[in-house]
Amino acid sequence: MLIESAAFGSIDVNADQIFDFPAGLPGFEACKRFAFLQAGDGGKVLQMQGVEDPAAVFSVTDPAGLGVNYELTLSDADVATLGLQKPEDATVVVIVRQAAVDAGSPADAGLKANFMAPLVINTVTRRGIQKVLEQVGCEITLRGQ
Repeated sequence: MLIESAAFGSIDVNADQIFDFPAGLPGFEACKRFAFLQAGDGGKVLQMQGVEDPAAVFSVTDPAGLGVNYELTLSDADVATLGLQKPEDATVVVIVRQAAVDAGSPADAGLKANFMAPLVINTVTRRGIQKVLEQVGCEITLRGQ
């Protein structure tokens, strides 16, 4: 399938690269299908390209690679939307962005991740949701080098 991307031009994607997000994403509710593409460098960041909207492109990664592990409770509606039969069929990714260096606050530069709204994806049905967390109970562990 050929899709258009504002970031990558015309891209040929396989059907198994396309995932359905029935509710879209907050702010992108009309965009219901996304193709997951490997970044050119083969790294751990994937590009999530909107099929219906060429301008909708997000970078996503496994939060464990950033030292964050989720224990999410999904509602019955979430489970139904995902078509989830087994917990191990679900994977969690977070949207990340590269923050530019600002002369006023250089410490803010680097990779920024949206940990309060992870994406939960059923890898079997290829359906996903963005799970906006109202509050987070977290445990932080710092490891020195």
